[in-house]
Parts: sequence; structure tokens; C-alpha cells
Amino acid sequence: MQQLTGIDTLFLTRESERAPLHISPLLIYDPSTAPGAMVRFKDILRLFESRLHLAPIFRRKLAAVPFDLDYPYWIEADDFDLEFHVRHIALPRPGDWRQLCIQVARLHARMLDRSHPLWEAYVIEGLDNVDGLPKGSFALLLKMHHAAIDGVSGTEIIGAIHDLKPRVPMRQSTRAAHWRPDAAPAGGSLLARAWLNNLRQPARMLQTVAGRIPAVRRVRKGLRESRFRAANEQLRTRFNGRISGHRSIDARFFRLSDIKTIKDLVPGATVNDVVVTMVAGALRRYLLAKGELPATSLVAGAPINVRTETDRGTGGNLVSMMTLSIYTDIADPLERLHQVHDECVSSKEYSSAVGARTLTDLTRTIPPRVAALGFRAASQTMLLTGASSPINTIISNVPGPQVPLYLCGAKLVCSAACGPVADHMGLFHAVLSYEGGISVTITACRDMLPDPAFYAECIQSSFEELKKAAASLGSMRRRAMAGTAGGKTSRGRKSSRRRAARA
Repeated sequence: MQQLTGIDTLFLTRESERAPLHISPLLIYDPSTAPGAMVRFKDILRLFESRLHLAPIFRRKLAAVPFDLDYPYWIEADDFDLEFHVRHIALPRPGDWRQLCIQVARLHARMLDRSHPLWEAYVIEGLDNVDGLPKGSFALLLKMHHAAIDGVSGTEIIGAIHDLKPRVPMRQSTRAAHWRPDAAPAGGSLLARAWLNNLRQPARMLQTVAGRIPAVRRVRKGLRESRFRAANEQLRTRFNGRISGHRSIDARFFRLSDIKTIKDLVPGATVNDVVVTMVAGALRRYLLAKGELPATSLVAGAPINVRTETDRGTGGNLVSMMTLSIYTDIADPLERLHQVHDECVSSKEYSSAVGARTLTDLTRTIPPRVAALGFRAASQTMLLTGASSPINTIISNVPGPQVPLYLCGAKLVCSAACGPVADHMGLFHAVLSYEGGISVTITACRDMLPDPAFYAECIQSSFEELKKAAASLGSMRRRAMAGTAGGKTSRGRKSSRRRAARA
């Protein structure tokens, strides 16, 4: 039995039927590399059964404390049923990319059943008319609750069900064979634990506040030295209001080498800077088309991984959040990239000054019932008053493996990821890299983004615009360097002729 942290519990208390808070990686496979060029559903069931021991989320379910007097616990489920969690469906005709996105959006919009371990896997067949995929391809949509994982621990779970080679013998682990479920804890024992934990809460709060004093000093010093940029005025867009329970989803795929070529033209820039610039360009295009582009920049929230090597395999959430202006008010893509890079540097310095684990430490001091009431009151107040959200969208970038992965011998050919949306935060961008490729997946409230294919085109156009501008700049630099080298050669030849004449 393991107790959830404060930040893990927040993902439970903030969840509703309209706003389920799970993460859903979408993984697409080519079965031609599997034995017999075929993967059966029973093979996938056997694979999951043999890997259950590798990820705690698979067989753990929630045990709530009576009256929400303390954070809930994870217990090993005594009624675990693998076939409840792993399901098999097929796309309706024509089985194209749009149908896949619609099906995934419907599945992603449904809450997970809290009486079971908080995950589901859908094997999706019928993808033969999806452009660019080999015939016979299938997909795996893996829904996992955010209370149990963050982006990084989610990739660890994905790694647990894959192999590095197409042909790996399937063996039953001794750890899996000796697994034992937990008995459901009695309400009295949970209340006794809650009483002891709440007795320690004042001391824990004082310790947390005292530990933040150096961070406050660092922030004040940074503000005095103008190392931190002031946040933009809060803006309200179509994505910052009350969401419905319906979702729209789409994705675009790019070569990582193209992204790196662009980032190399701006000293110090990163792949993440380029992706943020692409998203900013897409938002600019989309809102311009709707006649809704604000005169000042939108602000994005970017989760930061604070997981250390000792935290690997622990599951749960170890994240912080930085906010950054993304310069949707700048038309020139390269100028936007320069500004985004500077903004990311400033935001990272600010986050470092505040302290990587400040968010996780502070949530430890807030009782779950108080946190739930506080968030609900704040959300309702913003909806009633029309107040602006401090963040207009989320851009989450999770690096993935750069080597091929196989599921029952079928090669993983591309990956995407659907993220959660909530009131005031109706648009989520999930960025995932794998084997030399990178995907940008959009998840949105369907009422706010009824045309996801058009927005995906805006992402593609933003990338093409940035790529074209980068190629033009690179060509200019090469011509300038060639001209400089030619000038030096010409001057050298003239000097040699003068020396020869004097001789």
C-alpha cells in the first residue's frame, strides 16, 4: 500500500465527467516484422500479462480515505481482470486518418473507472486507408491516469511493454508469478493514519515555507537584475473558458533532423524552442483566420521534468511548470524563434530560482478536501467573472527513445500522445519524439476547436514557413562566407603578384 502525493491527488480532485485527466499515447505498428507477419489479439494479451510486474500502475487501484481527510492510497487490486483493461476494436470504414482521430477522440473523452486500476489499452485495427502506413498496420491507444504517471514515467511504462528486437521469447517472470493482491484496508485504519498525518501537517507546512525563503530571495534578486522577463497581460482566447465533454484530436509528424537544422541557425536554441515557435505560428495562423488574434502574445505553460535518476521507475508526478510568452504577435518566423529562445532561457532561470520541486513540496501541505474546494471555487469564479487565464495553452515535450521498439514483433512506426484539457485550458499540445521523428498532437475541447484538421494544417504550414526561412538564412550565410573566403583568396593572389614584380 502506497499513499499518493499531493500533486498526484490534485489530478483526482480536479477531474470531472467533462474533464477526465488521463494521458493517452497512440502507438502505430507494422506487423510485417512479427513472426508470420501477423500479431493476434491473444498475443498482445499474453504480452501484457508477462509484463504486469514491470509497472505498478497495471495492478494498482485506489483506496480512498473516508471523508477525504487524507490523500488516498494505491493498493494491489484483488479483483484484477486483464481482459477488462485490454480491449479490441476496429475502425469503421473508410478506415482513414480522420476516422482514426475521431475514434481516438471518443475513447480519450471517457473517464477511467476508478473501481479498477486506472488504465485501459485499445488495440485498433482497420487502418489500411491511413496514408503512409503499411497495409495491415494496427494501433494501440494506452489510456493512463495522470494521478499515476507524468510524461516521463509514461514513457517508462511504454518501454516496459516493448522489446528492442522483433523476436524475443516470452517468459513468465518469477516476480509476476509471486504477485499477491492487497486486502482492502479498513476505514478505521485509514482514519487512524489520516489523524497521525494531519497532526504532522503544521510542522510540515512550516518546514516547506522555511525551505522556500532562499527561493524568494533568488527571485527578488533576479527581478532586480532584470534577468526575468515580466509576464504578459493575461489574455482570454476561445480556448480559455468552460469546456464540454467532447474532444477533437489530430497530429502532425516531422523529421527530427529538420527541426535540428532549424535550431542550429540560432545560437543556443533547442529542439523545444523550435517546436514552441511552430506552435506559436500555428496559433497565429488559426486565430488570424478566425479574426481573433490578440495584439499581444499568448502565453503557454510548459511542464518541466524534475525527476532524478533515483526517481526512475517510481511512477506518479514529479513535474514543475514554466510559463512563457510565445510571441504570436510576431509575423516573422525567425524573429519569433529568437524571441522564444530568449524567453525559454529566462523562464528556465526563473524556474531554477524558484526551485524545481516547489510545486510538489507545496502540494504536500494542502489537505485534499481543501485543495478540491479551492480549485473548484477558483474555477467557478473565473467562469462567472470572465477572468482571463494566466496560460492560454499547454505545450508538453517528452523525449522518447531513438531506437526501434517492437510489440509482439511488430515494429512501432510512429507515436503520438493525447493530453488532458480542463476548464480555462481547452487546448493541449503533446510533443513526442521517437526514432528520428517528432510528433505534435493536439487535444482540444471540440466546441473550442471544431476543425482540428485545419489547425493541424496550420501547424504544418508554420513548420514549412520556418523551414523555408531557415533555408534562406542558411543560404545567405553560406554565400557571405564564400564571398569572404573569395575576397581573402583574391587579396592573397594580388599580394603574391606584387612580391613577384619586386623580385
